[in-house]
Amino acid sequence: MKTGHLIVTAVLLSAGAWASAAYARQEPTTWSGVYTEAQAGRGEAAYATACASCHNADLSGDGFAPSLAGAEFQGNWNGTSVGDLFERVRISMPPSNPGAVSAQQKADILAFVLRANRFPAGQTELSNSAAALKGIKFEATKP
Repeated sequence: MKTGHLIVTAVLLSAGAWASAAYARQEPTTWSGVYTEAQAGRGEAAYATACASCHNADLSGDGFAPSLAGAEFQGNWNGTSVGDLFERVRISMPPSNPGAVSAQQKADILAFVLRANRFPAGQTELSNSAAALKGIKFEATKP
């Protein structure tokens, strides 16, 4: 009977360790603190210079340029990756000259947009690599 208890205990411990490892492997999301406050601050300044003329200072959009904050914006990107959003910005913004704003500035602007949408800041800056950002899931609703 003791051997049976040992086997059950070993199985339960193994299952617990597997569950912990699986939890640790979960991909980061917009709720994981994927940018820093300092980065969002730089992004706010860059946004004012490069984006506000179309998307408005409050990120509300102007009818042609969409809102970058709020339920509609979050719903449009929900379930995609932060990399998808970054890639859209990287290749097409500002529409008159996408190359006028560096990839780093665009990452900073994206950090500002995440902050404006009330996603939490963390200890690591948002990357300026679309490939790296593909691993961050955009989740509109806090899990």
